[in-house]
Amino acid sequence: MDGRNLVGLLVLIACPLFIHGHPQGYMDLEDLGPAPRFISRGQTYRAVLGDTLVLPCEIQNVGNFVVLWRRGSSVLTAREIMVTRDQRFRLVEGYNLEIRNVMPQDAGDYVCQISAKDNKDLVHTVEILVPPTIRGQPSAGSMTVRKGGSVTLECKASGNPVPTITWTKKGGTLFGGEKTVEGFSLTLDQVDRHQAGVYQCSANNGVGPPATIDINLTILYPPEIQVERSWVHSGEGFEAQLVCIVHSDPPAVVNWHHESFSLQENDRRHMETHGIKHTLSIRQVQQSDFGNYSCVADNSLGRAKKYMELSGRPSPVTFLSEAYSRGRDYYNLSWEVTSWPPLLEVKLVWRRVHMNETHPMAGKWHDVILAPNPKTAAIGHVGEGNLHRASYVIRPLQPGGAYEAVVQAKNKYGWNEVSDLYKFYTRGSSESLLDDAMNDIMGEAGPHASTKGMASASTPSRPHRTVTPALLLPILVILIAACNFV
Repeated sequence: MDGRNLVGLLVLIACPLFIHGHPQGYMDLEDLGPAPRFISRGQTYRAVLGDTLVLPCEIQNVGNFVVLWRRGSSVLTAREIMVTRDQRFRLVEGYNLEIRNVMPQDAGDYVCQISAKDNKDLVHTVEILVPPTIRGQPSAGSMTVRKGGSVTLECKASGNPVPTITWTKKGGTLFGGEKTVEGFSLTLDQVDRHQAGVYQCSANNGVGPPATIDINLTILYPPEIQVERSWVHSGEGFEAQLVCIVHSDPPAVVNWHHESFSLQENDRRHMETHGIKHTLSIRQVQQSDFGNYSCVADNSLGRAKKYMELSGRPSPVTFLSEAYSRGRDYYNLSWEVTSWPPLLEVKLVWRRVHMNETHPMAGKWHDVILAPNPKTAAIGHVGEGNLHRASYVIRPLQPGGAYEAVVQAKNKYGWNEVSDLYKFYTRGSSESLLDDAMNDIMGEAGPHASTKGMASASTPSRPHRTVTPALLLPILVILIAACNFV
């Protein structure tokens, strides 16, 4: 501030105006005209860090009175004179105070004052909104812990208003299946490999974009193995693949064994690794290749082993039938099984389950040995061998009954595993005559009414029933009536 401005300021603030003839030598400016008054009203202003803010101070009848801007005990302006040395402050359009590039320290109360006999004040409150900033613990952005241990990740955030901190895990969920957790820290107990990954801490206070940091959590643990299939089906002259999925950190060394003997690659055996997937491929399978295989994984923290069986026996049976029978006294059970060699025989075992109020009571088992039909023994080829599909009509059964069955198949290498229990039901005697008549029309020609692929010499086939006009007539009447109704 130059000397003339300083002198002018002292005259305006410190020196009273003496007028000759006025009592006590002082002239009250309020006696000369209307009293000044504020048109603006005091408010609270919120400005984002770096913005420009204008605080209004519009006065009516200002006359020769001195208008000051104060902040606390500091005077910022006096009339048009800038007292503060901060170049970010200036007066615009009269006595409005402009603050450019606002900073956190600019927050507080600003007073526009009319210096009169009774000072009049207009007070504005300024809040500076500060976007969030964040820093994490550990500061390096990564942490390593062993399986079974505990770890605490922390984030500290600042900003105005106080930010809210939330945690997420990239590409997954947090413990308990939750997607987000709120709080400045995240504690994980009894960690395993599933807790490893990148955790993101986010701070948000509604001012600008959220601030985020990533913390990479590494879990050290001994190998863990999963087998793609514990039972692998193949045949002589074909190919077989055994697959192990190995998780470990540090990475594990994986070896293959057959009947406890370590395997090495040769012209028929090939071992390859793609990420966590380890594959043993055997070309031109021989009978000596069948048996138990093990996948063994080692790292500095331990060892894991999983077993698989390579077999020429048929695959487990898959049932194809619907649960409810088309008839009251019979059920057409159908299934499929894969086998490279031809099937030699199939065993079907079934029984009734008596239902009561407390618990089911099983009846006597009935078994049937089915010989293969050479003409329909294999209906197609799949990745694991020839697909064999067959069906068998079980009779006589009780109407409205509950039954269960198992099926087992045999080829030249032996029997497959017994299938899971398959439950099926016959129709009750109270079901409509229309359903029964429609079943008579279809006879044994429906999709579940043949014994394709298998035949039982001990069970004679049921004669085909013909439809008489007397039976067909009421069916037609019912159908016509239904169409007219619609």
